[in-house]
Amino acid sequence: MRIKNTFDSLEKSIKKRSAWSGVMLILVAAITLEATGLIQYFFATKGLQEEAERRTNSEMQQVSGEIENITYSVEKSVQSMSWIIGRELSHPDSMFVYIKRLMEFTPSVANSAVAFVEDFYPSKGHWYEPLIARRENGNLESIVLGSESHDYFKSSWYTEPVRTGKGCWSEPYYDESGAKTYVVTYAYPVWDQDDNIVGVCAADLSLGWMDDLLSSINLYPNSFSKLVSGEGKLLACPVDTSSVSNPLRFSTPVRNIGWRLSVGIPEESVYKDIKRTSFLVMLLQLLGLLLIIFILRGIVNAQMKYKKLSDKKEKMESELRVAHGIQMAMLPNIFPPFPERDDIDMFAFLDPAKEVGGDLYDFYIRDNKLFFCIGDVSGKGVPASLVMAVTRSQFRTVSAHERSPLHIVTAMNNSMSDINRDMMFVTFFCGILDLLTGHLRYCNAGHNGPLLIGKDGIRQLPVIPNLPLGIMPGMAYQEQETDLVYGEAIFLYTDGITEAEDKDHRLFGEERLKETLTKAKGSAMDKLSKLKAAISSFVGKAHQSDDMTTMLITYMNDKNPDSFERHLILHNDIRQIPQLAGFIETVAQDARLDKSLAMSLNLALEEAVTNVIMYAYPQGSDGLVDIEAVIRKDSIDFMVIDSGKPFDPTAVPDANIESALEDRPIGGLGIFLVRNIMDTVKYERKEGKNLLSMTKRI
Repeated sequence: MRIKNTFDSLEKSIKKRSAWSGVMLILVAAITLEATGLIQYFFATKGLQEEAERRTNSEMQQVSGEIENITYSVEKSVQSMSWIIGRELSHPDSMFVYIKRLMEFTPSVANSAVAFVEDFYPSKGHWYEPLIARRENGNLESIVLGSESHDYFKSSWYTEPVRTGKGCWSEPYYDESGAKTYVVTYAYPVWDQDDNIVGVCAADLSLGWMDDLLSSINLYPNSFSKLVSGEGKLLACPVDTSSVSNPLRFSTPVRNIGWRLSVGIPEESVYKDIKRTSFLVMLLQLLGLLLIIFILRGIVNAQMKYKKLSDKKEKMESELRVAHGIQMAMLPNIFPPFPERDDIDMFAFLDPAKEVGGDLYDFYIRDNKLFFCIGDVSGKGVPASLVMAVTRSQFRTVSAHERSPLHIVTAMNNSMSDINRDMMFVTFFCGILDLLTGHLRYCNAGHNGPLLIGKDGIRQLPVIPNLPLGIMPGMAYQEQETDLVYGEAIFLYTDGITEAEDKDHRLFGEERLKETLTKAKGSAMDKLSKLKAAISSFVGKAHQSDDMTTMLITYMNDKNPDSFERHLILHNDIRQIPQLAGFIETVAQDARLDKSLAMSLNLALEEAVTNVIMYAYPQGSDGLVDIEAVIRKDSIDFMVIDSGKPFDPTAVPDANIESALEDRPIGGLGIFLVRNIMDTVKYERKEGKNLLSMTKRI
């Protein structure tokens, strides 16, 4: 009876202290809520303004993109016409036919002309500028310009391409000779077959369609949008802005034309609901205070219900020990893993902080390529171990059918994002090492960058951070590549290595890690064993706070490769086409090509990739275009791969440039250029993908 009274007295004492603690907590919460209400208006205003800025920037980027697409199509049409005219200079009277074809293919063009250098055609006079203008009724009118009163030799749209040898856009001006409206001109030089500039191809883009395009930006009542030139001239403004005072203004530039798109939003349109929002917030705060009271009451009543917790904990620990054995069995743990091969030496270990953890690594060889990965799940314990198991399983499943780290990471991210209800993410690094050439392709998803260990010391592998797996579906990851030489090693690790703490909370750190790896000698197993011992000595008796995982891969192939690869992956967005120039420049440097051949290869690859972007994927959908280049001693093999609908560009008949242009069918010029530049062109549909192979002998 005395023991029972003692327990009753203890329970009452605990409840009394809990009640006073609850009262104090409620008082502090009330004061905090009152203080919060005084600054709510400021933060609400700031939030609404930031939201307006985000929405406006999104709309402006879309409209700016439409303008860029139109100007890009004009540029490509003029450049193609320049190439054709440069090979048809012996037929001056047929120029109208080429110009007319450009006007028919590019309906946004108001005028198009070819202006030749002085006295190029003696029979045509000092000036010769055949032009076709599009009239309001849609008819095309042919005109021959060029005279003392219309001396195009003095016009900037003519002189600038002749001077620089490059295409350029002009400032807006009123065209009195052709379209009879405000236009902007794109001009591109014409070269003869001896690479001499003999004239300029030009196309005028009317600005009348801008008002309709800008009218689509209507995010808030009474908002307006403007488009101005590089010199500040007003090009388009579909509404009257005189009645709008003190608007919020946002702007963005339009691709290298020099224009600027701006949007103004009246302040009253943005902040009109702020009072109602503030009232709702205050109401929610009051409900939160009531909820705290309810929770505190529940805590007081629940404090005496967990006397058997130790038994349950012991049972859980036993189950976790079994789970630890299962988890470790999922990872490769037999070393050396490939005793029959002499081109690779590797070792890895995983040391979880608890019975089960969220770190992982995996590797296997397929087609003489080492597929490997390392990852770190957010959180610890059982949830992290379950996500770890799913991640490792998905790596094996996806990589079995893919040969690009980018595709592997993208597919894993989309799959994990769809099932990630608890918002747990995984930092992940995926690589594919060609054991014949030493070429390494890799893609990083928020993981810390690996280290490269070579004869010249230790250096960081350049990595693009990207987002971890499982955060956002449709994330546009980026792939990178490099080459390993004989004896060079790549060291991968999780942050549990560098963040290992001693009893004074000092970190092991990157510098100590590099110093240990520099001193370690021997095989991959020897080096990582010495690293593990160094960490253990540094930490001492301090508690391990995070999982520790490392993997060391040493490339041991000393044979010279017969070929090597370069890769580029683009999204089906016409604005990514300029990246091809840098890719071709790298290939040309590797193969030691001259500038002329490199430019021809760039033109052919642009045509092939543009075809994929324009026709393979449905409009508005996102897709990837994988470009591979295999450089050999006497040839370069290009392959353009996409997962779009079946599309065979080689089935289009070649354009017959010998026949009159009006007799030629539409299409075929792009593949004609590719076939004339490349030595072989082949298409096939394989495993749901379009494969366009092109070979150039060097």
